[in-house]
Amino acid sequence: MMTRGLATPLTTTRLTVGAGVLGLVVAAGAVGLAGPWDSSGQRRAEGRWAARQTAAQGRSDGGTGGARGPGTDSGRLPGPAPSAPGVLTALGASTASVPLPAGPALSDVLDPLLDSPGLGPRRSAAVMDVATGKRVYESDPGKVLTPASTTKLATAVSALASLGADHRVDTEVRTGADKGQLVLVGGGDPTLTAHKDADGFASLRTLADATADAVKAGKAGKAGKTAKDDDKGAGHGKADHDHKADHGGKEKSGRPEVSVAYDTSLYSGPLLHPIGPNENIAPVTPLMADEGRLDDSDSGPAARSADPAGDTARRFAALLRERGVDVKGEPVPGEADSEAKRLARVRSAPLSALVERMLTHSDNDIAEALARQTALAHKEPASFDGAGKAIKAELRKIKLPVGGVTFADGSGLDRTDKISPRLLTALLGRASDPARPELRPVVTGLPVAGFTGTLSSRYKDAADAAGVGLVRAKTGTLTGVNTLAGTVVDADGRLLVFAFMTEGATDPQAAQSTLDRMASTVANCGCR
Repeated sequence: MMTRGLATPLTTTRLTVGAGVLGLVVAAGAVGLAGPWDSSGQRRAEGRWAARQTAAQGRSDGGTGGARGPGTDSGRLPGPAPSAPGVLTALGASTASVPLPAGPALSDVLDPLLDSPGLGPRRSAAVMDVATGKRVYESDPGKVLTPASTTKLATAVSALASLGADHRVDTEVRTGADKGQLVLVGGGDPTLTAHKDADGFASLRTLADATADAVKAGKAGKAGKTAKDDDKGAGHGKADHDHKADHGGKEKSGRPEVSVAYDTSLYSGPLLHPIGPNENIAPVTPLMADEGRLDDSDSGPAARSADPAGDTARRFAALLRERGVDVKGEPVPGEADSEAKRLARVRSAPLSALVERMLTHSDNDIAEALARQTALAHKEPASFDGAGKAIKAELRKIKLPVGGVTFADGSGLDRTDKISPRLLTALLGRASDPARPELRPVVTGLPVAGFTGTLSSRYKDAADAAGVGLVRAKTGTLTGVNTLAGTVVDADGRLLVFAFMTEGATDPQAAQSTLDRMASTVANCGCR
């Protein structure tokens, strides 16, 4: 006889199975859910396991793989960043032997929650089985609503699909039109940092080191043709510089003297997001350090610079002075000649790492930067409009359901964004597909309920205990808008993806709690 309703409370066995399914822990024989977690929300042990596999693969290819990482003397481009292995089916059971959740049984437990007065008058939902692609629960799944930050799932998938998980973003210094002029060229890396500890991201200090070395060697003179980039430059932990440039100027003191300009011409359109000056996002420019934050934070709301590009150039000039290079006057806006020589560059962490950081911390600055990288890949203007067109075009290209969908930005801060639960579950399902490993960072970057990112302070209610550690989801919150979309393992060990959306809620805490309860209910459901 078919049974319905909730399964027994969460057990250690289910935590083990769920962890294996989601890629939280990967081992063939023994699997356990344990920390510690790194800053991206991925377990350090998982990263070390993947690194060992990468090294072993390099040896099996004749020892040519596994480029040396940051801080080494290798001139080769660093290899791909370690990431979680592919999403697995439930351990100990094949897909055929694990029962598929029954729609009526899921309706019995989810419908009352979806009808909760804590949600707004507009609501929609979908739950999909990853292995079969079948929707096992739905309520107006095609209805488009304001997604808030779950927009970042579309931004992430489109960027990874169009650029690849190993794509990196360069910040360069090139020679200017005048003798002794340097041009700091923004490539669109919002994770560029001026902090002493770069934590694996591109460092403005490292860029200043390499630039100062080039200037002191007399290589910062007239503009000339760029040396061909054969992808053997330095990675995000070490700058490289062009040894074929000309001479620089000298002060009477014997210290070299330069002037600095900065180039932000890569982006077009408005600098400010339509939301206006806001602590959740800096002016959108291809040149910024530490996301224009005016404090030492690296995530969450913070006071922002009104001129992050200018501030970054001024900080760069100060770093040059500290390294024995005099800078005439203040940096000024300018544009590097297309034939200008590259003196130095630093490269971002791989796109896979940027996506994970964006999703874990709901980072709006990274989201808008990745949306513009997608626009450039599609030969669209690197603007809000161009990015929106490119995201939709890429999702259509990989055959995801974009009918009625609108992308006004890449972060989800714009209320004119419109997405359906059907698309959100399709995005998550595609990212969970072992045949699409380049999309895996979308899954590994999702916050873990009760542990990481924007879910670290949620799922504290005893009624939500079933979701702790098993729900991984992207949150979305604007005034009157609440969304939750992610992955969950049900009581039978089935990997499901879900999207729950509501608009018009007057009590944001009640709406958020209800959506959390819905995901926990799926996790604890033996719905047959």
